[in-house]
Amino acid sequence: MTALPLRPPLIVHHMAALDGQSFPPNSLEGVRAALDRGADFIEVDVTALADEDYLLVHDPYLESETTGTGPVAQCTARQASDLRCKVNGAAIDFRVPTLGEVVALFEEHPARTRLQLDFKNVVPFTAEEPLLRLARLIEPLGERVIVSSEADWQLRRLRKLAPWLELGFDIHFYIGWPDTSHPRDPAEYPRQLGAYGYYDDHPLASRRVWPAADYLADRCATLMALLPEASTLYINHRFLAQSLEDGFNWAAALHAAGMKCDAWTLDCGDPAAEANARRLLAAGVDQFTTNTPLALRALLSTT
Repeated sequence: MTALPLRPPLIVHHMAALDGQSFPPNSLEGVRAALDRGADFIEVDVTALADEDYLLVHDPYLESETTGTGPVAQCTARQASDLRCKVNGAAIDFRVPTLGEVVALFEEHPARTRLQLDFKNVVPFTAEEPLLRLARLIEPLGERVIVSSEADWQLRRLRKLAPWLELGFDIHFYIGWPDTSHPRDPAEYPRQLGAYGYYDDHPLASRRVWPAADYLADRCATLMALLPEASTLYINHRFLAQSLEDGFNWAAALHAAGMKCDAWTLDCGDPAAEANARRLLAAGVDQFTTNTPLALRALLSTT
């Protein structure tokens, strides 16, 4: 029997990355360039300001990525307009954009490109206003936008306030695979290396009783149940590849529940990521988050 051709996956431009461009991560210039190239998905990080808007930064403190200081949550939209980006600790002449500016730019490009907002506010808000603000800002984009987060509690509250909004869930506060490419932060969740070799604080991981595939199937079912309204689960590519080694296919399990699977972050030039990209495509992964979107698309198109 002749095998059916694999469906081309969606490519997600991580932090608005585009091969060969020198724009800083999460920059408005990067978003514009990716829109002009007809990107499938553009992902940016958003963190709530003190008022009016959200800032395109990954970390909760301004000094990490901008010329400002102090918590992002204490910075007003007016103050944010004076901020410049920092890359590797050095200030560069790129202004730090707001979510409102990104939405306006998307409205100027009424194409198929979708926007993924990686929602970085993990600590619950004491009031609903920041979540209502987010919904108000992105409502003009309608079905073109998805909000993803590791903080499922934030997504559940957001769902109640904006039931029209598509949601994505990153599972890695709950389960992960040791990544030897960089040191592990001891404060990072999950904190325990479980009996099956995965980082997992759940009691099921405390003793090895089942085959690893059964353990992973149960954990998958539990995590899907945390946010059954999610359309997509976002999962580290190394974790997905190890799960396949252990006999469990997350993409297949998600598809059976009507969900999609995103693998992150696979960059061309990294032999392990390139090998995993080919394998995960064959396993049915729907979309791939990358800093090298053009090269990764070319790689997967020849797989």
